[in-house]
Amino acid sequence: MSLISRTPAPDGRRRRLRAVAVPALAAALAATTLAGCGGSGRGSDSDTVTMWTYPVIFDEAKNKAYWDGLVKAFEKQHTGIKVKVETFPWANRDTALATAIASGKGPDVVYLVPDQLPKYARNIVPAEEYMSQSARADYTDFALTSVTADGKTLGTPVLTSGNPLICDKRVFTAIGEQQYPGTWEDLARLAPRLKEKGYYATSYSGDTQQTLNLTFYPLLWQAGGDVFGKDGKKTAFADAAGVKALTYLKKLVDGGYTDRDMVTTTPKLEQTPVARGKVACTWQNTPADVEPFWGKANTVVLPPLKDVKSVGYGTVGALSLLKGGNTKAAGEWIDFVAEPANAAGLEKEAGYFPARRSAKDLYPGDPLQSAVSRTLPSMAAGPLAAKSREVMGLLAPEIQAALLGKKSPEDALRTAATAADAMLGR
Repeated sequence: MSLISRTPAPDGRRRRLRAVAVPALAAALAATTLAGCGGSGRGSDSDTVTMWTYPVIFDEAKNKAYWDGLVKAFEKQHTGIKVKVETFPWANRDTALATAIASGKGPDVVYLVPDQLPKYARNIVPAEEYMSQSARADYTDFALTSVTADGKTLGTPVLTSGNPLICDKRVFTAIGEQQYPGTWEDLARLAPRLKEKGYYATSYSGDTQQTLNLTFYPLLWQAGGDVFGKDGKKTAFADAAGVKALTYLKKLVDGGYTDRDMVTTTPKLEQTPVARGKVACTWQNTPADVEPFWGKANTVVLPPLKDVKSVGYGTVGALSLLKGGNTKAAGEWIDFVAEPANAAGLEKEAGYFPARRSAKDLYPGDPLQSAVSRTLPSMAAGPLAAKSREVMGLLAPEIQAALLGKKSPEDALRTAATAADAMLGR
């Protein structure tokens, strides 16, 4: 989710419950030994399953109640197996986990999101070793694809999310327009009319601390491009599709069709043009984010914009089993959590969606959440590459430079690609 979002995200870049101290020496050790180190030191009790998770349910009391209830139900059905669930903060979670694994003190099970999975692939027991065929067949394509790398399923999905296009009905009423945009061309055509009436066509958060998953990558995918090549060993974002996407975005900024200040700053949501009702459509917030400002009746949920194809960003929260523990006991725990009836408590309390086809509709009386759920097949979770976050760190400032007029889109993308490919060893 966006850093200006009000809703906690499965990859939680905003919320904290408590701090975890990570000694610098241990962090350095983790960085050099993680790739070759499997397993974890879970103690001598092989029938105790330890799990690390993060506050997907932001309310601490509700989060604890959910996991305590699930543990109690599991232990009642699985005599002799004990489960210990620990909730850690989102901040610095990779450093803490890598350090624990490297020192042999990691958990049996850990909650991960797609772009983390390749980093720990050598430490993960593929889900094929404990997931039944019937369960596997029940997962949506979006959920299963998002946790699969190099032909191996690196986690068991327990929730999904999506960021479709959302539009403010009041803005369209104000300009006398009844048709909402479905394509880049549609939005570009509306932009001058919106500007004339004092509205922005869209919002774009160019702050380099923002995740490109929510900002630039959807445009890249819509143009038919991708972040990496098919083998994941070289970047692909500087090709014709990438240039097309960044050029389109730059035209929106240069034309005053999106707030230029947002290219470099990230104010609180309530201080943005989105909250003030001055933005027609955005793909960087969810209905839950804007509903307090727009109102439910004025929030219109639509499929992601389309150029070559319609695609938006969504993520998948998954439980991964780490090597070195009791695979059977930990696998049974993961399977239990992932059962639709059990995962529903996590999904609904946090505002997310099921990962399995057989799951019940969690929001039958909520038209906005129901509308979002219908767009989930159009979502992509982003690249499953070990260096995906590092590449993002190189690309974000170059995109910002192009939007500020310091570089052409071609030069900005080429510079980022050269640096990223060098980092990837090309």
